[in-house]
Amino acid sequence: MKIYYEDDANLEIIQGMNVSIIGYGSQGHAHANNLHESGVNVTVGLREGSSSWTKAEEAGLKVNTVSESVKDADLVMILAPDEFQKSIYETEIKPNLKKQAILAFAHGFNIHFKKIVPDQTNSVIMIAPKGPGHTVRSTYSQGGGVPSLIAIFHDANSNDSHSARDIALSYAKANGGTRAGVLETTFKEETETDLFGEQAVLCGGITALIKAGYETLVEAGYSPEMAYFECLHETKLITDLIQEGGIANMHYSISNTAEYGDYLSGPKVITSETKVAMKEILENIQSGNFANEFLDDCRQSNDGSGGPFMKSNREATKLHPIETVGNELRSKMKFLNSQKLVDKEIN
Repeated sequence: MKIYYEDDANLEIIQGMNVSIIGYGSQGHAHANNLHESGVNVTVGLREGSSSWTKAEEAGLKVNTVSESVKDADLVMILAPDEFQKSIYETEIKPNLKKQAILAFAHGFNIHFKKIVPDQTNSVIMIAPKGPGHTVRSTYSQGGGVPSLIAIFHDANSNDSHSARDIALSYAKANGGTRAGVLETTFKEETETDLFGEQAVLCGGITALIKAGYETLVEAGYSPEMAYFECLHETKLITDLIQEGGIANMHYSISNTAEYGDYLSGPKVITSETKVAMKEILENIQSGNFANEFLDDCRQSNDGSGGPFMKSNREATKLHPIETVGNELRSKMKFLNSQKLVDKEIN
């Protein structure tokens, strides 16, 4: 598989385009600021009254309503939450989109599951940094970049001087992606693997594992503080080693005792039954059932903060004892407060 780097992308392509970034959340603020600092003419498109309007203006960005920001745009990057993209596209973007303007996404959810069906006159591309928006922004600001994916769903301008792939790579370069490496994939592959990774490993898997480990230690009579440090705080220390050099690199760094325990006990926690469950999760994603379940839940509230299922589980997480002891311990770790990736006041 070819990996694209700085020399493979022409920054001048995206610098010669008017780009509208729809949304100013985690990914939106990262893309908008990174592209702006790369010399791209960026306008942030938001709904009137959005709490993000002032944040974007204070960052030195042009801001307008979604419909107005789209009218002169050569490329529209839709970074609103997945559950709102279809409505925003149909009511504000599609009626104002220039013929042959490019539609871009950072996640293939709505295109792959056919919630959004663009006009054939518009190219449809994806530029997907493989990291949360706050990491995309902080890494770019430090001179680095987050590995990214590009995908081409439809190239309506294949006969023009710049192909959809050229434009996607140019955008990725402006966002810092080519500093780390850019891989080309498909909307299907990105969407299904991304959802699976989130649910089975990175979000669902790891948080369930942390809570189960914490509960096991506390129920056995160990202090909540010790359980927190062993099962939550140290996860970053281990995952940093894995990200830096792989699993073997992590094994090299830890003690022989810890490494032996890894080989002995890991398979007892993650069993063949776990893999069966993972396959069921993947099948639920591939069939489109997860997408429909998620959107159905969101529609029951339609307030931007999730539906009944998400809200009840979010509240249960806040009330879990590991959150209480964690908040208390983290408040005393001054270095954490000075190095936050997420600052809700500005991003």
